[in-house]
Amino acid sequence: MTIQKIDVKYTAVATAENGRDGRVSTDDGRLDVVVNPPKEMGGSGAGTNPEQLFAAGYSACFQGALGVVARKENVDISGSTVTAEVGIGQNEAGGFGLEVSLKATIPNVDAATAQSLVEKAHQVCPYSNATRGNIKVEVSAA
Repeated sequence: MTIQKIDVKYTAVATAENGRDGRVSTDDGRLDVVVNPPKEMGGSGAGTNPEQLFAAGYSACFQGALGVVARKENVDISGSTVTAEVGIGQNEAGGFGLEVSLKATIPNVDAATAQSLVEKAHQVCPYSNATRGNIKVEVSAA
C-alpha cells in the first residue's frame, strides 16, 4: 500500500505525561485533561481515557465528513448526530487493539439515503482513512 502525500493545513500537538495514568495537554492550552484507565481495565476511572478522547475526535470528524457529503448531494442533515463507540481489548498477538462503531442519526432523510451518506462519509473522513484496514470499523445510520 502506497502512503499518499497530503498538503498539511494544520498540525495538532499534544503531550502526555505518565501515560494512561497521568495528564494530556495541547500546546495551545485548549485541552488539558487528567487521564486514568477505566475501572474495567483496573484503573480508578477518575479521569477520561484515550479511548474516550479517540471516540470524541472520531465522532466530530465523521460528523464533519457527513456534512461535506451532504452538501455535495444537496441533502439536509440538520439535527443529525454521530456517536462513536471505541472498544479496547487484547488482540491475538498479546498486545491491545481497538474497534469502532459509528452510529449516525439523521432525522430528515429516509433510511436508504442516510446509509448512503454514512458510507460515503466513511470514504471522506480522515479518521476512517487512517484506520481503514487496521481495525474493525462499523458504520450505520438511523
